Amino acid sequence: MKRKLLSLFLILALLLPFTGCGTADAGADLAVPADGKTLTVSFLDVGQGDSIFIELPDGDTMLIDASESHQAEGIIDYIEGRGHDTLDYVVATHPHADHIGGMAEVLQAFEVGEIWMPDADCDTKTYENLLETVEEKAIPLHVAAAGKTILSDESLNISLIAPCSDEYSDLNDYSAVISLTYGKTRFIFTGDAEAGSEAEILKSGVSLSADVLKMGHHGSSTSSSEAFVKAVSPKWGIISCGEGNSYGHPHKETLELVEALGIELLRTDLLGTIVMTSDGETVKYGDTESSGNAGGESSGTTTAATEAGEYHWVLNTSSKKIHREDCASAKSISEQNRAASNKSVSELVAEGYTACGSCKPED
Repeated sequence: MKRKLLSLFLILALLLPFTGCGTADAGADLAVPADGKTLTVSFLDVGQGDSIFIELPDGDTMLIDASESHQAEGIIDYIEGRGHDTLDYVVATHPHADHIGGMAEVLQAFEVGEIWMPDADCDTKTYENLLETVEEKAIPLHVAAAGKTILSDESLNISLIAPCSDEYSDLNDYSAVISLTYGKTRFIFTGDAEAGSEAEILKSGVSLSADVLKMGHHGSSTSSSEAFVKAVSPKWGIISCGEGNSYGHPHKETLELVEALGIELLRTDLLGTIVMTSDGETVKYGDTESSGNAGGESSGTTTAATEAGEYHWVLNTSSKKIHREDCASAKSISEQNRAASNKSVSELVAEGYTACGSCKPED
């Protein structure tokens, strides 16, 4: 399968060829919205992987990556719990399973406006399944490359600042690196871009100063080079990784660099799902969900009330899911879709509900 299938899609879609690293200032301040609408960015706790769900100020949505396949249900629950049935923009940063493993299932669950992917060379079944889903659903497909713009208006700009080349020996360096500017605030999402890609971005001359940096490659020492992190100079650094992962992420070198530069580090393995908001003037960090994960393994929590034969479930009346009270997905449910129940799981299933695959409520 490899690269040919994606190239075929690109030809059929009449997409522009690779443009190389642009030098436009993707980080320039934009007009601050007068209506005070909020941008919300959720760094989902998906174990040793990446998945970022973004609610844009106009109500549109964006998903960057979808972690491993077993995380898909939790990602879907989280998005539905926020009251959404459409993904307007999707980015699969690069074809590694910890970033696209759950993507095909997620795409099947929602209406999708468009998807951006790098033209990377990969022959895995996971990648093939994703491409087949894109074709089956006739989702408009765009090649992710530096210098391209996903969305731009008076107060919001979402642009690609990498990959800067069209051939790499390491799939990580194909990672789509995204700059999101809202008013005077800015986020940079790096996928697994390594130090080589970071050097290309620096060489391009694009402005990098940002409030929030999603640290590359789960905090690996092969990413987040000192020169790159200094150029971004973020207030917050985000690392998405799994608790006790076998790779040792985040690496000691990355942690030492972050500490030396005075960056406030937020980690999904320690804090759970991390939610940040921007009104165009300032970025705020709050509502961190530290008691569960989006799509993670069951916490195994059993409340005293459940042991006594009583049930205190949280229901998503939109997705028809049953959650434990301490489930991260339960905490993300919007008020209009949230309900409580003391019925047994079997009773609720008979009414058309299904148990959350993350927290696994049971009688």
